[in-house]
Amino acid sequence: MSRLERAKLLYHQDRPDQALMELRLHLLEDPEDFDAHALMGLCLVTGEKYDEAQQHAQQAIHLAPEESFGYYALAHIFDSRNRLPEAQRAIQEALRLDPYDPDYFAVLASLHYRQRRWKEALAAADEGLSIDPEHNLCLNLRAQALIKLGDRAGAATSIGDALSRRPDDPLTHANQGWALLEKGNPKQAMIHFREALRLKPDLEFARIGIVEALKARNFLYRWLLAYFLWMTKLPRQVQWGLIIGFLVAQQVLGQVAAAHPTWSPYIWTLLYCYIAFALMTWIAYPLFNLLLRLDKFGRHALDEEEIRGANWLGLSLFTALVFLITALASGIAPFYMAALVFGLLCIPISAIWRCPRGWPRNVMLGVAVVLLLMGLVLIIPVDDLPRRQLWSALVILLWLSMVKVFPWAFIGSQFLAGYLMSVRVRK
Repeated sequence: MSRLERAKLLYHQDRPDQALMELRLHLLEDPEDFDAHALMGLCLVTGEKYDEAQQHAQQAIHLAPEESFGYYALAHIFDSRNRLPEAQRAIQEALRLDPYDPDYFAVLASLHYRQRRWKEALAAADEGLSIDPEHNLCLNLRAQALIKLGDRAGAATSIGDALSRRPDDPLTHANQGWALLEKGNPKQAMIHFREALRLKPDLEFARIGIVEALKARNFLYRWLLAYFLWMTKLPRQVQWGLIIGFLVAQQVLGQVAAAHPTWSPYIWTLLYCYIAFALMTWIAYPLFNLLLRLDKFGRHALDEEEIRGANWLGLSLFTALVFLITALASGIAPFYMAALVFGLLCIPISAIWRCPRGWPRNVMLGVAVVLLLMGLVLIIPVDDLPRRQLWSALVILLWLSMVKVFPWAFIGSQFLAGYLMSVRVRK
């Protein structure tokens, strides 16, 4: 067996580091082998060596511009770098050169899926399956697209076909777990997520699933998860339309309640329920992660960022609770304001660790710090400040400004958080 053949075998066995050793030795003997350069790019990208990986893929294309494999490797690399338009152009060129490779259609389906184009993802997966009806990745992508399109029966058939052909495939078990979560069956979902992690311990898709299944044992989170999964099926524009529509409806209902006092108790009950639901949708993810930390199994399922987010939320909640108890015991008004400020800060804090690493998370962290500083100004007991002194007049003026600005800044931070969480950071 040649070094290149051995490298291909090692790569398909998920042993990229060993494959790289063979490829480097092979390229010393044959530096013009485009196949080896393309495979080198695929191996390097698994270790997040993006620039070097891209150079090798581009070198493969330079050496053999009419061969499809170099474009396939480049598409994978661009995909890993969150450069989806470039990835799509590369895989379409690979398909132009070789329109009969189901692996290429699987990449195209995955790119459509990541961009929330469910119908296009389904069509690409079906194209791949028309070439190879047993192609595992196309079957799984087809199932994922069908779930997003609301066709649970079709998704169950696709996953069942994949499991019958490859009962030891971790991705298929993870897909089955998510399909069961969609049906509101976290116990059965847990079985498949565990099996997926047993087969491939580093499968993040399954680890996230098992965290969600553990949290879904709580009936309240199970309802919220159903809402979250429903929202992910909607286009971004529709999601923002619903959020803005709910805010407008809230304002309209408030005006109706003021104009019709007899309706007021019913309208405000509805509004309070909506506000409670909206608050829970923002803090549910880290809040239930915080509860998982008390679970003997759940604490091992959380990753470092989820633990950090839960800790920050817990600290903010604890601080708010301490101030509230102190205020109730002492009756001092600024303590009530401090409890309110730290309670509200739970919402932007809960968004920090849900933003992608890099500038979106740094921006959200900065927003939370600014809101904290604004909130600290509101805690100042301005009624106790001495009058007729310039510095106290300036503090009071600052306090009055924050009274007007802080609510709008807080609301605006939630729209910003929604945008930042959806950003794909290029690598």
